[in-house]
Amino acid sequence: MVPAAPDLIDAVEAWLTRLSGERRLAEKTIVSYRRDVFQWLTFLTEHLGGPPTIAALSDLRPADVRAFLARRRAEDGVGDRTTARALASLRSLTGYLERFHGVNGAPLRAISGPRVKPGLPKALAVEDALKVAAAAGHEAHAPWLAARDTAVILLLYGAGLRIGEALSLTGADLTQIGATIRVTGKGGKTRIVPLLPVVREAVAVYLQRCPFHLKPDEPGFRGARGGPLDARIIQRIMEGLRGWLGLPETATPHALRHSFATHLLSAGGDLRTIQELLGHASLSTTQIYTAVDPARILEVYARAHPLAGKGT
Repeated sequence: MVPAAPDLIDAVEAWLTRLSGERRLAEKTIVSYRRDVFQWLTFLTEHLGGPPTIAALSDLRPADVRAFLARRRAEDGVGDRTTARALASLRSLTGYLERFHGVNGAPLRAISGPRVKPGLPKALAVEDALKVAAAAGHEAHAPWLAARDTAVILLLYGAGLRIGEALSLTGADLTQIGATIRVTGKGGKTRIVPLLPVVREAVAVYLQRCPFHLKPDEPGFRGARGGPLDARIIQRIMEGLRGWLGLPETATPHALRHSFATHLLSAGGDLRTIQELLGHASLSTTQIYTAVDPARILEVYARAHPLAGKGT
């Protein structure tokens, strides 16, 4: 039961429905947003002396929002990440109310959320990544599906593609593949990625075995019935590999991309090159990988610095 006046309760439910329907947010995200808003409205009920209405939200000030966030920190001990997510939840709700009910959203926009440090990538060990690459198609029910799964997994680990980038490759992209491949990443930005022979071979085997005609402008990787391959299928494949190979829960499709970058860095790759391969707009995004392999950084430092090897 949302602690608010009936008009606001109806609006909150309509907002949540829109998030799950039109926005297609994950169920866990919807649950988190609902919880954050429930805590916000509970706070406002006490803060305002009664259940808040839609109109009451227009009279709020930035200080009211700060008071709520401060209480969450003091009483619940929440950290920066939870605080930032709560603020995102309130902004989403307020944006909806601003659009459909004329609520003033300025107080929420005036609040700067805490800076959340990005979590370190959860890369697989080299031997585990190689096991995943070798076993990618072991659960497939048909040879062409095994070839498909292997090709996608090798594009993630062997070329550092995001899963969305791999699945957006067209029939033309795959059939014209050579020493490099053109990849369209975030924001429509394209980059040229070199392909190892083993990756090219895996794609060639898939093309040879695929029973469907791959039109140049349509998705190249297909599901069992011929439609575009869904990312969830690749996620399930990784779930199966985790159980079969005894890998941790962090062994996901995206972890293969992290492994690609981390293993390159460990082997001597420079950050600028890895930035280009990953399609990062900023070098600072790529620099998180230096924290993943501190041993490699110390090795380079000890070998390259002019004072290395000199006694004290």
